[in-house]
Amino acid sequence: MNNNYSAQINSILTEVKKAVIGKDPIIIKVLLAILCKGHVLIEDIPGVGKTTLALAFSKALSLEHNRMQFTPDVLPSDVTGFNVYNKAAGKFEFRPGVAFCNLFLADEINRTSSKTQSALLELMEEKSITVDGRTYKLPEPYTVIATQNPIGSAGTHNLPDSQLDRFMIKLSMGYPDFGGEVNILKSKFNSNPLDTVMSVADASTITTLQEYISNIYVDDRIYEYIVSLSAATRNHPMVKLGVSPRGTLALMQIAKGIAVAMGRDYVIPDDITYICHDVFEHRIMLNSKAKLSDVTASDVINEVIKSVPVPGISAAGN
Repeated sequence: MNNNYSAQINSILTEVKKAVIGKDPIIIKVLLAILCKGHVLIEDIPGVGKTTLALAFSKALSLEHNRMQFTPDVLPSDVTGFNVYNKAAGKFEFRPGVAFCNLFLADEINRTSSKTQSALLELMEEKSITVDGRTYKLPEPYTVIATQNPIGSAGTHNLPDSQLDRFMIKLSMGYPDFGGEVNILKSKFNSNPLDTVMSVADASTITTLQEYISNIYVDDRIYEYIVSLSAATRNHPMVKLGVSPRGTLALMQIAKGIAVAMGRDYVIPDDITYICHDVFEHRIMLNSKAKLSDVTASDVINEVIKSVPVPGISAAGN
């Protein structure tokens, strides 16, 4: 195991923590998703630091970032780009949309129309955008960090299931604890904490880490464990629609990132259970029986984890 990779990850985390106080587990999971070529959905009430989190990562990673505030009047072409006729040149020219960057912050994504939300499907899955029959590749690395207000808030629209499935993890910031909120007030006394975040990585660093993580060793027993967990969600009596194969793949990918962050070059079952809720919960659809019984997606995942036998692989590599 190359300890330089763990050191690089820790240096990034240190910088982001300067701006985002008291949310270390969330910061770690967002970084892991970026390093595993995934996208992040953060659902929470306004004002808890979702946007600050994304901006802090863009600074620490030296990534070109764009932010779009999604509203009902945002059009798909605002996101993807469009062709405009250049009279002088006598031809159409492509004007890139706001999504052309390394880190795209889609703020309050569930306030826009389903048509505009669907414009994100191709760019999140294929890392490319097709306009008028021509495909344009997005910069590498590429990550979408989307925020949404809780479902049921005024003016919100549910994200399509196909788009939810494209987010590697779904997180919730939550209110800070008492001490954390006091520290937030102190940090804002005479400066903006974002101004203290230093660049400690760049696109090349992220690409190198992504390549290393993708080659982390996964034992056959771990593969079977991940698939067993996914299958258990599909067969659960309270679930109408279980985890898709894309969700199974996402769990494996981010488990590799956890292994590297912990200083290992192989995955253990604890890596899987640590992140399973964040990968699976937004991918399952509960049936009416679950709703009548007040059973949540988190309850289902807890039952699934308890019901699937854990393979005997430890941090010692046995």
